[in-house]
Formats: sequence, structure tokens, C-alpha cells
Amino acid sequence: MGSENNAGPMRVLVTGGSGLIGKTIEHVVLKEDRRLEGEEWFFISSKEADLVDLVQTRAVFEKYRPTHVIHLAAKVGGLYLHMRENLHFLRDNLRINDNVLQTAHEMGVTKVVSCLSSCIFPDKTTYPIDETMIHNGPPHDSNFGYSYAKRMIDIQNRAYFQQYGHRYTSVIPSNVFGPHDNFNIENGHVLSALMHKTYKAKKNGTPLNVWGSGAPQRQFIYSLDMGRLIIWALREYNEIDPIILTVGEEDEVTIKDAVEMIAESLEFKGQILFDTTMSDGQMKKTASNAKLRRYLPNFPFTPLKEAIKMTCDWFVANYDTART
Repeated sequence: MGSENNAGPMRVLVTGGSGLIGKTIEHVVLKEDRRLEGEEWFFISSKEADLVDLVQTRAVFEKYRPTHVIHLAAKVGGLYLHMRENLHFLRDNLRINDNVLQTAHEMGVTKVVSCLSSCIFPDKTTYPIDETMIHNGPPHDSNFGYSYAKRMIDIQNRAYFQQYGHRYTSVIPSNVFGPHDNFNIENGHVLSALMHKTYKAKKNGTPLNVWGSGAPQRQFIYSLDMGRLIIWALREYNEIDPIILTVGEEDEVTIKDAVEMIAESLEFKGQILFDTTMSDGQMKKTASNAKLRRYLPNFPFTPLKEAIKMTCDWFVANYDTART
């Protein structure tokens, strides 16, 4: 049995709608006028429905009756929180993902695009990693619970297609950052946490203390670029297999490089110290965007320095209401 294409405009439900990527998609749809005639978009957060709970998941699907779903919702934290609570992240994310995909199936949703994470990649591998290598070995020990839960979405997508013909797929972003991120110093993602740390060090006239050596390398992608790419995937990408959404390998930078860009953007002139007693996590997880470039050879990524400056400016202007 194949998925029926719903005639007429899409009704898109975005889970995790108040998070970094959800807010960005909302901005792209509403402010950049990417909504097609007749389309309806609904952005929900955990305040409206706790997707760990099947009853609440079904209720929110009944309320909005989506034809399409962008599934961003996840229980997520920074490196050190994941290291402490792997079981918690495994169980909650398995439940969330199963509830969303099974409810989408039961309610005849045409297409689901789920957001995975670059942390699902094997820890011991060759680089660059591509979409065919996701399951080739265990993920890094630091956040294996979250990583395995995210990997299972790919397995479920394949099974829903094999058994029901459903077009459920997934995207794998590299490290996303931008306005509306979680800037919490302990539990935020690396760039946003460092922006907050640098802001405080400047304000207090203290050195900037960076956890780890600064040597790990990462591919960072600006959230607006990610939002535009996920909307493209919803409309145009028809494979079941995942697609990596990232800047090119040549745009990979060290954490130390990124810290220096943040310091410049926030005009921090103090001392920068690297605390090598703290874990670095994975030293690199270089991903190939060759598949993306086959589809979108000319997609313009925002240069990292420019994106960091825009995010720092947003954080300073919105400090009182930002997630810190």
C-alpha cells in the first residue's frame, strides 16, 4: 500500500517549533514569504504537547490534522549533560520518535521529514562521512543514548516505506547555531554557550575560560540556511534515505578558531584560557555534503564569520529574553 498524496495545499505541523530550527523555519516561512498559496503551518512546542506521551501526541495531531510533518522535537542537552544521562536521553527520544511516526502513519500523513544529528555518526570511521556510513559502528560514548535513538528514525523510515510505502525521510544537520538557540553555558550547544561565556567575561572583566583544548574540528551551519534547506527537503527531496545538510569540508574550523571569531564579534579583548582537564568530545566528525550539492549545486551558505557576528548581535540585543 502506498501513501496517498493529499490533494490541495499542505497543512504542515512542525514539532519542536519553539527551538532553534523551529523558530528559524517559522521565520523563513512567514518573514521570507516561502509559504505557498493556501498552505497552513503550525508550530508546536512541549508546552502544547509532551510528545513522550502517546495520548498527548495523538491529541495534537487530531487538533491540527497535518498532511505533512517536520519533526524537530527532541530531548537534548549539551555534551556534559548527555554524558551524565545517556539512559534518559535514549528512552525519551525513542518514545518521542515512535509516537510521532506511528501517529503520522495512523492519521494518513503524506510526508514526514525528521531531523537527526551529526552525533549519530560512528566514532571510529574514515572521513568524510557520508549518508551510507551512519550505521557502520557505534557512535561516540559521550552521548550514545541520544545518538542511537536518532539513528532509529532512519530504521523506522525504511520500515514504514517497506511496509506501507510512506515517504518518511530524515535530514542530518551539522552543528547548527543562530538566533533563538539555547545559550545556557552548561547545557547549550557549543557556539551559543561560548557566546554567552564570552559576553559574561567581557561584562565582568574576567578571562574567558573555554572547556577543552580548542582542538576539535566542526562544521557549523547558520540556522537560517538550515531552515531554508529543511523546507526544500519537505517540498522536493523524495528519497527515504537521509541527506546530510552541512557546509563543505573546506569550511570546517577548530573550536579555537570559532572562539576567536566570537571574541572579535563581541569585542572581547581579555585573555582566552583553554581548560584541558575538561573533555573535548569527538575530535572531528567531518561530513560530506556531496549528495546535497548534487541536488543544490549553487546553494549559498552564509559565511561563518558573518553568521557568528549576526548571532552575537542578536544575543546581545535579546539578552533578557534569550534562553540562558
